[in-house]
Amino acid sequence: MSTENKKDLDTLREEISAINDELLDLFLKRMHVSAEIADYKKANDLPILDRAREREIFAEVEEKAGDLGTYAHRFFSNMMELSRAWQYSQIARETPLIDMIKESRLPADALFPRNGIIGVSGVEGAYAQQAADNMFPRGTLMFMKSFEAVFDALENGECQYGIVPVENSSYGSVKDVYKLLEERDVYITRSIRINVRHELLANPGTKLSDIREIYSHEQAIGQCGAFLKTLPHSVKIIPVANTAVAAKMVGDSDRNDVAAIASHEAGKLYNLKTVRDNIMDSANNYTRFISIRTKPAVYPGANRISVIFTTEHRPGALYDIIAMVSALGLNMVKLESVPLVGSDFEFAFYMDLHASVWEEGVLEMLAYMERTCDRFKYLGNYPEVS
Repeated sequence: MSTENKKDLDTLREEISAINDELLDLFLKRMHVSAEIADYKKANDLPILDRAREREIFAEVEEKAGDLGTYAHRFFSNMMELSRAWQYSQIARETPLIDMIKESRLPADALFPRNGIIGVSGVEGAYAQQAADNMFPRGTLMFMKSFEAVFDALENGECQYGIVPVENSSYGSVKDVYKLLEERDVYITRSIRINVRHELLANPGTKLSDIREIYSHEQAIGQCGAFLKTLPHSVKIIPVANTAVAAKMVGDSDRNDVAAIASHEAGKLYNLKTVRDNIMDSANNYTRFISIRTKPAVYPGANRISVIFTTEHRPGALYDIIAMVSALGLNMVKLESVPLVGSDFEFAFYMDLHASVWEEGVLEMLAYMERTCDRFKYLGNYPEVS
C-alpha cells in the first residue's frame, strides 16, 4: 500500500471514529428518552412493544435510506431490541417472580446437600439411580413406578428431592417429564449428564436367535434403533416403565425367549448375561438427569436457566423473546418446540440458557417473558455437573 493510500485510510478511520463518538452520544440520549417512555408506559399501563409504531419507523427508515434500506432496517431493529430490553428493565424491577427468585438465591458458601430422601423413577439398577448416587452420595433412595409418582411423592412430602431424566443426546427430550415440569409446582436444583451404555441382557443360556420379546423404556428403545432393525420381524419390542424394570422382569421370568435393554449394572443385579453389548446407536450417548424439589433454590455456581413458555399465535412472537435474550448477550443452549395437544398449530417451547439470575438484566428478562408470554413457567437456575 502506498503512503498516499495509507494516509487516505487513516483519514477515513478518523472520520469513522468521529462518527462513532456522535453515534454513542445519540445512543445514550435515545436510551435516556426510552427510560422516560418506559415510565410513561408503566404509569398508563401500556405495553412495551408497539408493533404498529415500529412498522411505521421501519418504513420511513427504509425509504430515506434508499439502496441501503435493508441495512438501515437491521441497524434500527437492533437498536429497538436494546431499547425494549432497557425499557423493561426499568419497569420490571420488582415483581412476584423476581421477589421469589431473589429469595431463592443462596449465599456463596451454601453447599448442595449430600443426603436426604430421594425419589427415583424405576427400580434398583436404573440409570436414574446412578444419577441419584452421584448427586446425593449419602441419600436414601425411594424407588417409584413412574415419573408421575416421583412428582406425587415430592408434593406429598414423602421425599425431599426427585431424580428424573429430561433429555438424551441421541433421542431428544423426555416429553412426559417436561409436561410434568410445566404442570406441577416443582423446581430444578441441579442436573447431571450420565453416560448411557445399553446392553441386550437375558437369562443365562439364552442365545440371540432364541429371543422373541425385548423389553425396555421407549427412550432406550429409540437409542438402539439401528441394532433392533437387524433383528427378525418376529421379535416384539415392548416398552415398559424403565430399563431396570425391564431387566427385573426378564430375571423374574426364568424364560429364555425374552431379553431386556438395560445397563450392565442392572444385568449383574438381576443375574442376567450380556447377549450383545454397546448396542446403542452412538457411543457418545448421554442422558441428562435433574434433581427437583418443591421450593426453588439457586446454589452457588448455578449456570443454567430453564423455562417453559407459549407465545401469542402471531408472526414474530417467538422472535421478540429471542431478541431479548440476544440483547443481553446470553447463550441459548436449548430451544425446542412441542405441539400443544388440541390446538391448531400452536406450540410450547422449552428453553435453556447458559446464564445466572445474578447477572445484570436476567431477572428483568424473566419478568418480561412472564408478562408477555401466554403461559410461562420458570423451572430454576441450577448448576450442571458431570
